[in-house]
Amino acid sequence: MKVTSLVLLFVCSALLAFAQNPYTVKGSITDTAATYKMVNTSITILNQTDSTLVKYTRADAEGTFLLNNLRSGKFILLATYPGYADYVEEFTLDSLNPSKNFGPLNLILKSTLLEGVIITGKVAAIKIKGDTTEFNAGSYNIKPNDKVEDLLKQLQGIQVDKDGKITAQGASVGKVLVDGEEFFGDDPTLVTKNIRADMVDKVQLYDKKSDQAAFTGIDDGEKTKTINIKLKEDKKNGYFGKVDASVGTDQFYQGQAMFNKFKNKQRFSVYGMAGNTGQTGLGWEDSSKYGSSANIEMTDDGMMYISSGGDDFDSFDGQYNGQGIPSAKTGGLHYENKWNKDKEGINTNYKIGLIDVKGTRNNITQNNLPNGLINSFSDQKFDNSMFRQKLDGIYTVQLDTTSTLKVNVDGSLKSSKTRDNFLSSSIRENNTLINSGIRSLSNDGDQKAFNASAFWTKKLKKKGRTLSVRTTQKISQNETDGYLNSTNEFFNVNEQRDSIQNIDQYKTNHTLSSIFNTNITYTEPISKVLSLVLNYGLDINNSSSDKKSFNQSGAGVYDQLDRKFSNNFELDQLSNLGGASFSYNKEKSNITLGTKVTGVQFKQYDVYTDNAYKRSFANWNPQASYRYRFSQQKAISISYYGYTTQPNIDQIQPVRVNTDPLNVTLGNPDLDPSFQNSISFNYNSYKILSEQSLYFYGSYSFTSNPITNNAVTDEAGKNTYQAINLDESPSNFYFNLSTSRKIKKISLNVGIDLDIRGGKSYSMINNVLNVTKSYTYGPTLSLSQNKDKYDFRVSFGPSYNDISSSLQTSSNNKGWGSTGSAYFNVRLPGKISVSSDGNYEYTAKTQTFDQKFERFIWNASISKKFFKAENLQLRISGNDLLNQNAGFRRSAYNNMITQDRYTTIQRYFMGGIIWDFNKMGGSVTKK
Repeated sequence: MKVTSLVLLFVCSALLAFAQNPYTVKGSITDTAATYKMVNTSITILNQTDSTLVKYTRADAEGTFLLNNLRSGKFILLATYPGYADYVEEFTLDSLNPSKNFGPLNLILKSTLLEGVIITGKVAAIKIKGDTTEFNAGSYNIKPNDKVEDLLKQLQGIQVDKDGKITAQGASVGKVLVDGEEFFGDDPTLVTKNIRADMVDKVQLYDKKSDQAAFTGIDDGEKTKTINIKLKEDKKNGYFGKVDASVGTDQFYQGQAMFNKFKNKQRFSVYGMAGNTGQTGLGWEDSSKYGSSANIEMTDDGMMYISSGGDDFDSFDGQYNGQGIPSAKTGGLHYENKWNKDKEGINTNYKIGLIDVKGTRNNITQNNLPNGLINSFSDQKFDNSMFRQKLDGIYTVQLDTTSTLKVNVDGSLKSSKTRDNFLSSSIRENNTLINSGIRSLSNDGDQKAFNASAFWTKKLKKKGRTLSVRTTQKISQNETDGYLNSTNEFFNVNEQRDSIQNIDQYKTNHTLSSIFNTNITYTEPISKVLSLVLNYGLDINNSSSDKKSFNQSGAGVYDQLDRKFSNNFELDQLSNLGGASFSYNKEKSNITLGTKVTGVQFKQYDVYTDNAYKRSFANWNPQASYRYRFSQQKAISISYYGYTTQPNIDQIQPVRVNTDPLNVTLGNPDLDPSFQNSISFNYNSYKILSEQSLYFYGSYSFTSNPITNNAVTDEAGKNTYQAINLDESPSNFYFNLSTSRKIKKISLNVGIDLDIRGGKSYSMINNVLNVTKSYTYGPTLSLSQNKDKYDFRVSFGPSYNDISSSLQTSSNNKGWGSTGSAYFNVRLPGKISVSSDGNYEYTAKTQTFDQKFERFIWNASISKKFFKAENLQLRISGNDLLNQNAGFRRSAYNNMITQDRYTTIQRYFMGGIIWDFNKMGGSVTKK
C-alpha cells in the first residue's frame, strides 16, 4: 500500500509538472576539437521577431542545459562561452513540436574560426569572419534563371536600386569580384546582371584594403566596400550567357549579348551591347589616368601634371551624364587564369566603345555684383562623339614563401570629335541688353596613353617587419585641332551697339607627358602593439604642351600665328617625398599618427619667349586617426588630414585662351600656398539578428590663407578673373545619419536617412568681398520588402535649399523641394511578371528663379517567361509614360547662381526578347 501510494504520488507530480511546462528546450555543450564538457556556458533564448530576451540559463557540471516553462512561438538559441565563437540557431515550438532537443552542440575556438559568428537556419545562413560578412546563397530563395542581383536583394543589409547600384550597410559598393578576381574591372553590373544566382556558393561583404595595407596589416585608411561572389565548385566548368534584344518607338533600341566559359580557374568572357536608351556600358574608370585636353594641374602633394580640363575647346570625356540623346556601341573580352599551384595568375580585359551624344542645353546665370545684377542666357547645341579602346592586364606571382610581385599594365587609344554652337546674351537688372554673341567650336582629337606599375613585397625574418617597392611609369600623348568662330556685340545703357568683336581661328594642341614614380615602404614592429612605417618616394615629370592659334591670311588659309593666344611650355619636375607614421593596434583599438613632407623643384620653360620659370617649395601632410571596434559589427572612427595646396601654373602664369571671349584669366605670381584641415567622424553598427543598422558620418573642413578668385565684371559684361589670397577661412561640413531595421512580423525593411550639408565660401567681386552661404537639408524615409510573389521599395522626403550671397541679399535662392522614388515587381501565375518604377522631383520657385520645377518619371513593364527553366522571356516596357523627363539642374558657386535645362531621353515604348542559356557542371539546361 505504501509503495502504491508513492507510485501514485510520483505519477501525479509528473503529470502536474508536464501540465505546467508544456514547452522545453535542452541540449549539451562540447568543444569541437577537445570534446570536453563546457561548464557554465551561457544559454539564451531570444524572440525571432525583435531579439528580446525570453529565458536564460547556464550549462551544468556535465555541460547540459534544460529550459522549461516556455511558450509556443519562433525563437533563437544563443550559446556563448569566453574564447569561443557564438552559436546561434533558429527554432520553433508549437503543438506538434512542444520540445526541442539540440543534442550535443559543438563550439569552435575563435582562433580557429578567425573570430567568427555562425548563424544557421532555414531562412538565413550568415558567417562573420573578422571584417567579412559571408552569406550562404543556398539559404535564400533563388528562382529559376535569377541573377546575382536578385540574390543580393534578399541579403540583410544590402540594397540594390533599379539601376543596379548597390549599397551595403550604409555605404556604396565600389567593386564586385568573382572568386576574388576582377571581372571586366570597373563595371559591377556586368557581374550582378549576368552571373546566374544558382552558380553562387557564398557572397562575401567586406572593406577591401589597399595592396599596401593588405600586405603590411597596417591600416592606411584606403578602403573600398566590396562584394565577392564565390562560385560553387561544380559551377566552375561549362558555359552560360544571354542574348537581349529590344526595339521601340521613336527609333529607340537596346541589345546585349554575353558569353562566359569557365573551366576550373580558367575563365573567358565576351560581351557586346548597342543602344540609344542611356545604357552605354562605358563606365570605364580611367578619367584619372587619361586626360582629354592639356592643362597643368597640381596634386595635394604639390606635384604638377599636364592633364585634363580647361576650356570648351575639348570638353567631352566620353561619359553620358543624362544630357542629350546618346547612341552607344561597346564590347569587351575578359580572360583570367591561375596555375603553378596558384602561385601565378593573370587577369586581363579588352574594351572597345563608340558613343555619340547630341542635344541642346539652356543656361541661365545670375551674377551678383556689388552694384546690381547681371543675368546671362545661353543656348547651346552640341554634337559629340568618342571612340576608344582599352587593354589592361594584371600578372601576379609568388616568388617564394616571403615575397610576391604584382604587375599592372594598361593602355588606351581615343579619338574624339566635338561640335558646339552657342547663342548668348546678358541683360542688366533693369532688363536692358549688355551684350549678345554667337560662337561655334569644333575639335578633333587623338590620344594615346600607357601605364605600367610593379609592386614587390617582402616579409623579413622578424614578424611584422616588411619591405615593399612600387614603381609606376605613365606616358600620354594628346593631339587635337579645331576651329573657333565667334562674334560678340556690346551695348551701352541705351541699348545702342558701341563695339563688336570677331574671332576666326584655327587651333592646334599637342601634349606629351612622361611621369616616373617610385615609392619604398618599410615597416618595423617596435612592440606587439606598436609599429613604425617609413616611406620614401621619387617623382620625375617631363612634360610639354604646345598650343597654337592661327588667324587667316586669306579665305580658308589659317597660317598667321597669334602669339597672344599661343604658347609652348616644357615642364621638368623633380619631387622627393618622405613620410613616417606610427600605428598602435591593441585588441579593439587602432591609432595612427604620421606625416608626409614633399620637396618639389620644377622648371617651366617658355619656348616662345625663351623665359624659364623656376619654383621650389615643400608641402606638409599631417594625418591622424583613431578607430575603436566595439564588436565585429560596431565601430567608431575619427580622422584628421591636413595638406598644403600650392598655386598652380594657371593661377600664377595662366595659359591664355580665347574660346570664351567673355571670360578672361590673369596670372598672379605673388600667390602664397593655402593649407586645408579636414576632420571626419564615422560610426556604424549592424545587428545581424534584428537586421538593424545605424550609420553616421560627419566631416568638417576649413582652409587657411585660401586661394580664391577676384572677378571683375565690366560694363560690357566681360569677366576678368585673377587668383588671390584671402585672410578669411572658407569651410564646409557634411552630416549623414542612416538607420534601418527589419520588422520581422511583416518582413518589412524600414530606413530613415538624414542628409545635411553646407558651407561658406569667399570671393572678391569687383574688389568687394562676397560671402556665399549654401545649406541643404534632406530627410528620407524608405520602405522595402522582398517576398516570393512580389518585392518593392519606396523612398520619399522633403528638402530645403538655402543659398545666399552677401552682395545681393534681396535676390537669393531659398526654397523647398522634395524627391521620391518607388519600385515594385509582382510575379503572377503563368510565369508573368509586372514591374514599375517612378521618380518624383519638385523644386519650388525662389527669389532668383520665378518658376517651379516638377516632374514624375514613370516606367513600367510586363514580361512572360517560358519553359521549365524560365530561360526565355518576352517583355514589353514603357519609359517615361507621362513624358515629363525634362532635363533640369540648379547650382550656386561664389556669386553665381545657375540653372540648366537640357534635352534628355523622354517617352518611348519597347518590346524585347531575352534568352538565357547555360551548360554548367555537366548538366544541360534545355533551350
